[in-house]
Order: sequence, then structure tokens, then C-alpha cells
Amino acid sequence: MILTNIREGLGTISLNRPDKRNALNYDLVSGLKAAFADFFQNDKVKVIKLRGEGDVFCAGADLAVLQQLQEASYEDNLHDSRHLAELFRIIHEGEKPVVGAIHGHAIAGGCGLASVCDITVAAENAKFGYTETRIGFVPAIVAQFLVRKVGETHARNLLLSGKLINAREAAAIGLISEVVSLDQYQSRVHEVIYNLIHKCSGQAMAQTKKLINRVSEISFDQALEEAVKLNAEARGTKDCQHGIQSFLEKKPAVWFEG
Repeated sequence: MILTNIREGLGTISLNRPDKRNALNYDLVSGLKAAFADFFQNDKVKVIKLRGEGDVFCAGADLAVLQQLQEASYEDNLHDSRHLAELFRIIHEGEKPVVGAIHGHAIAGGCGLASVCDITVAAENAKFGYTETRIGFVPAIVAQFLVRKVGETHARNLLLSGKLINAREAAAIGLISEVVSLDQYQSRVHEVIYNLIHKCSGQAMAQTKKLINRVSEISFDQALEEAVKLNAEARGTKDCQHGIQSFLEKKPAVWFEG
């Protein structure tokens, strides 16, 4: 259900249930958790790309499985729900940039996957939406990430209505980073990833992602104090020394050798 590949600093994770529109079930979520955990610890991986095989990125939860779980105990449903939440947390907190490459629809939990990626590039044919309320379900887990990403006004509109929006609308509210035409999609995803691998410090990106995540968890005074300390610490790192020296010598910094 999951395909993985490592090449030149990029770890690619592909959802591979195209016959089921890459719908999420327990085994697929398990595979994603394992793949992300491995790539976040793998020194050969600097950037992670998440994509879907076939015409759809991810259609959300497998409804056949949800129907079966209606007959299960509360404890079993709690375990399954926590299993999905842990996947989102792993992606959100992992200290490497995750690029979502969205070709086709990203619906419900699939839209949640797109929203926890650090940078998301979508083809213009993509659609986004949290359709849970239209089947009597609650978008409880994805809501925690969506509100932080796009703000309460946009989150209420999407979560309550269950409507689908196109890629340009998604980019306009900050749900995704950018949208490009279908013929430019692959080259733009490659360009974004190339720049992260070759033009940015892995150490600095890890600290930056960690800092961004902390902003929504603590008070402004605490966040600013942590930022001051991180700013001071960063100046003494090898990456910062290398970057400044390269700039002063008017030559490109080397951030990846492979």
C-alpha cells in the first residue's frame, strides 16, 4: 500500500491504493507512519515528498472500514482514531520538510494529510475539502491542524459546509502553498524540492520547523524568548558559519553532497 524511494537526498512516499482512490485504512496508515518515521531518522533523506498513485491523491477514510467499525467497541474505535492522529503528529513534528505533491483530489482525511505538509504544491485539477459532515461524521482530528493553518474563519467555512474548493481557492486561504498548471506541475514540484535540498541548510530547516510548531503552543513572550535563544545558538553552528563564509566569499554554499 506504500511505495518508498530514496534518491539524491529526497525520500518519496507514495500512497498506493489507486483502485480505492488511496483511501485510508488501518494498514495504509501503519505504512505511512513507518515510512515517515524511517525517513525522519535516515541520514540519507533531507526532504520528504508525499504523493499518491493514480488520479486521486487521497479520498480520505475508507468508508467500508468505517462502516465495519460502527459495530466495534468504543475502545477499538478509540484505538483506530488515535492511530490516525499519530500519523498527523509524526508529519507535523518531524524535523525535516515534507512536501505534498497533490495531483487530483484530496478529500477529508486526505485533505488533512495535505494540510500537515510543510509545503504543498498542487496541480490545477486538484480539489480540496473536508466532507465529513455530509456523511454525518465529524472532522475532529483534521480540525486541530486546519484551524492552526488557515485560521478559524476559513476552517469553520470548510469544516461545517463540507464543500469542495479548487486548488486556487485553497492557495488563496493558505491551505496549500501554491497551484500550477497541469503541464508545469511535475517540474515545479522538482524545483521546490531541489531548492530545499541544495540551497537550504538541513540543520537550519529542522530548527525552523520546530520553532514554527512551538509558536502556536506557548505564549508570545515565551515564543519570543525561545526565538532569541535559538537565534544566538544558530550563530555558532557549523551550518551558519559555512553559509556566512560562503556568502562573503561570493560562492554558493554546499548543503548537499550526494
